[in-house]
Amino acid sequence: MESPATETDTARTDENTGNRRSERSSGRPGYGQLLRTEGAWSFLLPGFLARQPYAMLTISIILLVQHTTGSFGRAGAVSATAGIAMALLAPQSGRLADRFGQGAVLVPQAFLHVLTVGAMIAAALLDAPLWALFVAAVPAGATAPQISPMVRARWAARLQGSPLMTTAAAFESVTDEFTFVVGPVLATALCTGVHPAAGLAAEAAISLVGGLVFAAQRRTQPVPSAAGRPAGRGADTAHGHGADGRPSALAAPGARVLVAALLGIGTVFGGMQVSLTAFTEAIGRPGANGLMYGVFAAGNMLAAVAVGAVRWKRGPQTRLLTAYPALVAAAALVALAAQLAPWAVALGALGTLTGLCVAPCMITCFTLIESLVPAGARTEAFTWLTGAVALGQATGSTVAGQLADQAGAGAGFLTPLVGTGLALLVLLAFRKALHPAHGGLVAARGLGHRTTVAVD
Repeated sequence: MESPATETDTARTDENTGNRRSERSSGRPGYGQLLRTEGAWSFLLPGFLARQPYAMLTISIILLVQHTTGSFGRAGAVSATAGIAMALLAPQSGRLADRFGQGAVLVPQAFLHVLTVGAMIAAALLDAPLWALFVAAVPAGATAPQISPMVRARWAARLQGSPLMTTAAAFESVTDEFTFVVGPVLATALCTGVHPAAGLAAEAAISLVGGLVFAAQRRTQPVPSAAGRPAGRGADTAHGHGADGRPSALAAPGARVLVAALLGIGTVFGGMQVSLTAFTEAIGRPGANGLMYGVFAAGNMLAAVAVGAVRWKRGPQTRLLTAYPALVAAAALVALAAQLAPWAVALGALGTLTGLCVAPCMITCFTLIESLVPAGARTEAFTWLTGAVALGQATGSTVAGQLADQAGAGAGFLTPLVGTGLALLVLLAFRKALHPAHGGLVAARGLGHRTTVAVD
């Protein structure tokens, strides 16, 4: 068995080899070149399996709780509780993964998630009071394994400073969106065709198996950061370090702006999930819910493929400030159609358009974050971004559920419009923080965090 020092040196050698390889061939970044990165397939395949539950958890909770309580508002609120717990507590697991290694955090987390989801199922099926469902939802969401940020952190560790980072962000968004095509459809089919609790049961089982297999791929995980802060170093929030001297993702102002942007995108996911569920119930075709949401996610996935294939001449800051207004406009069209012409075909087509606008925004956010935070805070940073999507999704599902109960199924589609509109205001007001010179890491490069990159 190798000593810890030898394992660390080996990991650093592998990372440097990957960096040199990407630098030699960085002239024409593309998916083929990305997938030839050494060691990539060892974490991509188990990572694909392990991330499926992320798209199944909230919709499975909605379908189970709506079945047992008869209320979309209550179902959305319970699902939102799980999403909020995930968004607020998951970044802490990301920070622990940066410090101690992904496998050390993921293995116990997967087992805890199975136990907490089992408690959630039992509470719902035993007709426990509503407060008990809320209590059970907190640990179920908080322990959900965050595979996507861990995969992104592995890409960032091997490709730092390379043009392939945009391609990797696009590839991961395609994979995430494919998950959101498969996950909701699978969860809906299990809940409506097998048993109302079958979706959650499958989510827990896949989380355990996929999480353990992914955790076993130790060779490609990022090197854990040092346990203690450097001697004589205090808080360095301008350079992405917190008051304790450790790398901190949210200490970078630009990271906080991206969190706001992804909160808005999360309201699109949550609002569309609940609103489409309520709409298909209203027209007497509940089984069409998974299909309609899958069409929305398919548009997102197709756009993500295109973004990764294009060789962009404009920087990611400019692309984000161009794509986000288009997303707001698409959300406005969906909301308008839901009020004036609530037809399944029209909503499906506009849902696809909205999905096409979501992907460029998400990919650019995940591309930008790598240049705004220290290397030792990557997993935490990616977890904050995915957590922001989960929190926005939770908020969107809650608001949309309440609107659907009180004002009809079409009212819930207003939620994505309001969420993205508010996020756009934040982006415009603090757009300067999206540049590394303002986000706090240009001076930090002297500390060895990353290679020089062009500032847009």
